[in-house]
Amino acid sequence: MKTRILAALLLCAAPFAIAATDPAPAGIDETAMYTSVKPGDEFYLFSNGAWLAKAEIPADRSRIGSHTVAADETERQQIALIQKILGARQKPGSDEAKIGDYWRAYLDTATIDKLGIAPLKADLTRYAAIKDKAALVKVLGDQTEADLDLFNNNNDMSTENLFGLFITKALKSDEVVPYLFQGGIALPDREYYVSAEPRMVKIRADYLKYIADLLRLSGLDQPEARAARILALETKIAQAHPSKAETADFTQGGTLWTRAEFAAKAPGMDWDAYFTAAHMPSQQTFDVYSPGAITGLAALVASEPLAAWKDWLAFHRINTQTDVLPTKFDALHFAFFDTNLSGTPEQKTREKRALASINSDLGMPFGKLYVREYFPPAAKAQVEDMSARIKQAFARRIDALDWMSPATRTEAKAKLEGMVVAVGYPDVWPDTSMIIIKPGQAYANRMSAIHGYTLQQISKLGKPQDRGEWWMTPQLVNAVNLPVQNALNFPAAILQKPFFDPAADLASNYGAIGAVIGHEISHSFDASGAAVDGNGILRDWWTKEDLAHFEAQTQALVVQYDAYQPFPDLRLNGKLELGENGADVAGLAAAYDAYREALGGKELPVIDGYTGDQRFFIAFAQSWGDKTREGALRRQVIGNPHAPGQYRALTVRNIDAWYKAFDIKPGDKLYLPPEKRVKLW
Repeated sequence: MKTRILAALLLCAAPFAIAATDPAPAGIDETAMYTSVKPGDEFYLFSNGAWLAKAEIPADRSRIGSHTVAADETERQQIALIQKILGARQKPGSDEAKIGDYWRAYLDTATIDKLGIAPLKADLTRYAAIKDKAALVKVLGDQTEADLDLFNNNNDMSTENLFGLFITKALKSDEVVPYLFQGGIALPDREYYVSAEPRMVKIRADYLKYIADLLRLSGLDQPEARAARILALETKIAQAHPSKAETADFTQGGTLWTRAEFAAKAPGMDWDAYFTAAHMPSQQTFDVYSPGAITGLAALVASEPLAAWKDWLAFHRINTQTDVLPTKFDALHFAFFDTNLSGTPEQKTREKRALASINSDLGMPFGKLYVREYFPPAAKAQVEDMSARIKQAFARRIDALDWMSPATRTEAKAKLEGMVVAVGYPDVWPDTSMIIIKPGQAYANRMSAIHGYTLQQISKLGKPQDRGEWWMTPQLVNAVNLPVQNALNFPAAILQKPFFDPAADLASNYGAIGAVIGHEISHSFDASGAAVDGNGILRDWWTKEDLAHFEAQTQALVVQYDAYQPFPDLRLNGKLELGENGADVAGLAAAYDAYREALGGKELPVIDGYTGDQRFFIAFAQSWGDKTREGALRRQVIGNPHAPGQYRALTVRNIDAWYKAFDIKPGDKLYLPPEKRVKLW
């Protein structure tokens, strides 16, 4: 499930802009534009239409856009770094040695194929030996793992284990606690299990066959019968999950349970045995996200047949690790999850997937080497200056609000002033020494990475919160707002073309990366951010009247986005996307103000016929250009709190300066009268 318990995320599953093949000093890509289209009728096509007409999605992808442009450059840099590591003598146990051994083991598919299912034997034997529910609970506890890809892979806080885990400060206290959230399903969302829509029915039938095929390949008997039990159990698990719209508000994750309360509030499991097996034998306080789901899942542990749970355990252990199992497993997984669900016809090369796996399993050690090689101090300083200016612009906008009371204004200014904006990489790198990497053992290396990261996270319990902790690796093209830390992270990899170019003019940089920065800042003051104060405590620091005014404004944005319809049978969900769409509006407005302030009262020169203000808005729209296969786009609309890029580009409809820049008038298709333009800050 995608939430903002930890993060008001910006750049998740949707790719962003169009790359300039030969960027002009203006920083926008004029070859991507359809200048024959009126900006007031089709601003997205005006900015991106020529690129959309000629762009082809590679066979190994479900989408392309500026995210892939930046990611491809980052990938090129990382491959060069890997080659440098492989070509040098490494000190045993060093980060470089671990990365080299991991890389070679992952690429050695001959050894992986030769080993067959041998690496799985210990787990499969353990599941088969489960004799009762008490033993089941211990296994479920032992397999409660901190997700290596919590924000690195689709920003999707999900797990195929029954319960997921991350650890940070509680929303209602200063104590660092374990957060428990629901898991247990492999399809992207509960709707895939419960929807009666014909396409979903077919997907479930295909999934049932996939489960059986994977079990058969693993040598398990009665694969069809087992598959039926697994899907039936997963369907009940999915039914216990809340909908994505219900989980969009991260403040719902502020439910603290004591260890003793679990027995009464979520009966069906021996919770003491579970937490002991989960390496938290003494922990007394937990933050429970979606308590109803935790209650429902515990009840299923008690009510559902033991045989179904044993089959479910075996399937999910195999399914989550197919890339480090024999080639037939890997191909089967790709055919269903990538081709069937997202429409991607061809798998990425093994080398690219090895790199992705290193970024997941050894992300921080590799990130340390990456920034040393590719992120210059000058770029860090320039983005830090932009961030400071955008924070100042946001402060001025707070001061200018005529509807906000003095009490709320004081709290808002204090929260903004105390916000930590971290650029590039963490000041202190996390300890990953407990991850043991061995030559020629791809599966064992993956398990060691998961186990080591889980222990590293659990080690935070009983200690003060580290406000400088990073939840993304520096080599990730993304950005994040961390409410309980009152902090923002802008990884090094997003601070490059096409989002940021130190040689480009202010207009394009503020329109692209500036809007990203403004977006993340604004998450601290949206409907969810309003519930958490500057110290990361969940409390009502707004007056009721101020919050009511803000929420009334946001409802207009819900209506605006509900009207967009990418498919005849599917509209956007303005309520689900409200936090992200609101952050786009507020972030773009603040970035524009900061850009104008940075000009010091001057105007940028007209370049190739475009004024500075026009370049600002074109850069923003190009930062959301993307081309996506139908299956992937449907997945995004159904369950992602981020609107597709073409609609995020239309944020400009709410910014007065856009109308002036392009002379947008009544009668133009995108024109909104001033009273219909959403102004949040």
